[in-house]
Amino acid sequence: MNLLFLGTSAGVPTKQRNVSGIALRESRGKGWYLIDCGEGTQHQVLHTKLSFHSLKAIFITHVHGDHCYGLPGILASAGMGGRKAPLTIVAPAGIKVWLEATCEATQLCLPFALEFIDSDELPSVEFESIAVTTFRLSHRAPSYAYGFTETKVDAALDVDKLAQKGIPRGPLWGQLKQGFDVEFEGERLKSHDYLIFKHKPRKVVIAGDNDQPDLLFEACKGAQVLVHEATYTEEMAQKAGDVGHSYAKLVAEFAESVKLPNLVLTHFSPRYQINPQASPSIEDIREEAQRLYSGSLYLARDFDEYTLDKAGYFSELAGE
Repeated sequence: MNLLFLGTSAGVPTKQRNVSGIALRESRGKGWYLIDCGEGTQHQVLHTKLSFHSLKAIFITHVHGDHCYGLPGILASAGMGGRKAPLTIVAPAGIKVWLEATCEATQLCLPFALEFIDSDELPSVEFESIAVTTFRLSHRAPSYAYGFTETKVDAALDVDKLAQKGIPRGPLWGQLKQGFDVEFEGERLKSHDYLIFKHKPRKVVIAGDNDQPDLLFEACKGAQVLVHEATYTEEMAQKAGDVGHSYAKLVAEFAESVKLPNLVLTHFSPRYQINPQASPSIEDIREEAQRLYSGSLYLARDFDEYTLDKAGYFSELAGE
């Protein structure tokens, strides 16, 4: 799995950061998923090798504009680019109402079907090689996190167990190896019981806006990576008041409490500048988080790309 950040600013874009958007690329093939798409996301995609033809689904965490205003433009461009394959959108119900009104008002007729799944119902959705589970968060509008878990993990047959069961070599072994359950002498044999997995399934959790990171306790079980907003430092959060956002200390404390190996912070207030000598600086957020979190900490920038390999090792890819 690869994570490519298309926008890392909160609320409004800056000269260095666009508003929220993350591409999750599959390890096999060119398929990818888009999590949030603030205004200008399709322009960000133009600076990458991503294609809307291979986009499998769009996930919107909540209805605020810096997370969804780019959606109609992306769909229109995909259609004008010749896309015909259906596209899944997982989002709060308000997104569907807004999108339908936009299509009607602007006479946007898409040449491909949209399959809308209401995230308010906390769905679990399975694609070819990834299962996605929805988790409820705390924000001024209903907001969600999505857990992306690998479903096709390299595995070997447990030949000793097969022999003990008396299952003859042949087609049944092949079906079990491919992940299919089979019938043998009137008994249903589950593929999972006869496989030796070479590594744990990879799992990444990507959260929308959220002022209670501990709501992600269940979501983070088995996860190697959490992507979470850290809009402020604690000091600035106190000045901002109750705005439904997290600050660096709050997220770091949670990540440390669940022994999360990798934490990626994003969605930074435009007040924080790139220059470490400026005040306030993005480095203030890093330093506050590092004081409490002992795992691998990353502060995302636009076009940063990270990879999670089969062994569960997470690292940043060198820029081209």
